[in-house]
Amino acid sequence: MDLVEILPDILPDRLHMFRFPIGQAYLWCDGEELTLIDAGHKDAAADIEEAVRGLGLRPENIRRIVLTHCHRDHVGAAGELARRYGAEVVAHRLDAPVIRGEQPVPEPVLLDWERPLYAHGLTVEPAPATRVDREAEDGDLLGFGDGARAVHAPGHTDGSMAVRLPHHGVLFTGDCVAGVGQVMLGVFNTDRERALESFRRLARSPPPSPASATATRLTHGTDAVLRASADRGSGLQVEHG
Repeated sequence: MDLVEILPDILPDRLHMFRFPIGQAYLWCDGEELTLIDAGHKDAAADIEEAVRGLGLRPENIRRIVLTHCHRDHVGAAGELARRYGAEVVAHRLDAPVIRGEQPVPEPVLLDWERPLYAHGLTVEPAPATRVDREAEDGDLLGFGDGARAVHAPGHTDGSMAVRLPHHGVLFTGDCVAGVGQVMLGVFNTDRERALESFRRLARSPPPSPASATATRLTHGTDAVLRASADRGSGLQVEHG
């Protein structure tokens, strides 16, 4: 299965996107040391391994798996990959009990137009309980990307977090931000007002250069796009090319 999204103009030697039928993951390369940001659905391990090898890299060098939040299309294969390669699993403290199966996955408060999209998302099988080796807090250094930091961005879930790589100008937003021809507030939020506050926080302090890994793709012009969307009040959407 061909998962690799070709990103020739955005840090091509450092950053790759793996796209699944629902959701995606990102691979960050520090030389031979690899970090996976999110892990796709529960049966995605073999496809991720194949995709890593297809890039000329070794899955054995996956040192950590950073989970942006507790949903099934992000946690899915993390446990299996961590077991195979001894990778550290990192998640925010507030989502860690859900990821470990100690607490139920929180139910979102859906807008009417979100309901069919959410039903489609539930076609992904639930993620198995997965260990969390490190519970991150806002501002924590994550050990890769020349100073990657956790940015707590609650609202989608209590423990949703973005990951900022200030040295490289990259922001992984998880599902705090969505991008489908537009940049918009992420969907399926447990607390939409908190999600909007998080969206605005990300907009107020964007990375210094123009790449943001959103829920669906990589977006150029992060600074302008996020700020414009937040400045429109609702933070719901902004057109861009």
